[in-house]
Amino acid sequence: MIHDLPPESRTLGADIRALRKARGLTLTDLGIALDRSVGWLSQVERGLSEPSISDLRGIAKALDVSVSSLFRSDAPEHEQGLIVRATARRPIGSRSAGLVEELLSPDLTDDFEVLHSTFEPGAEITETVTRPTQEVGYVVSGKLELWIAGKTYSLNAGDSFRVRGEPFRWKNPHAHPCVAIWVIAPPVY
Repeated sequence: MIHDLPPESRTLGADIRALRKARGLTLTDLGIALDRSVGWLSQVERGLSEPSISDLRGIAKALDVSVSSLFRSDAPEHEQGLIVRATARRPIGSRSAGLVEELLSPDLTDDFEVLHSTFEPGAEITETVTRPTQEVGYVVSGKLELWIAGKTYSLNAGDSFRVRGEPFRWKNPHAHPCVAIWVIAPPVY
């Protein structure tokens, strides 16, 4: 059963391991970036050692995520790894370009991640993004302009889309926020 996952799979270390692997980094690569030993990093990933706040800042920077995204939720023990309450979503990403992303998945240890994405009015990424993922999104409310492999699509509430490694970018040129549910495999945050 899913709730019978071993405790180590629901830890900060497991999330760090998932993020490191999603970025194609080895323990040695991350250890060099942090000026820490592979042994120490391995212990952190296995939940045998607790990183300091300074270590967490370095890990977040090396993995290109916010420090807050590394903090665990305060979910009751019986809900950890299973339930994410609306008031306890972890922020993900940098909030750059007017995009606010929150993790809907309980952690980053699955083969995919689910995000609640809010594109503020006027929000835009101007540089094309290409990543080795398969992504599916569903527009819950608002409108979004999406460029996939050089083609432009105007999305409205109820529309969905898929990106499979193609270059893409987005823009919300409208007066209201756009809210989308975004599924990414493998996890990138």
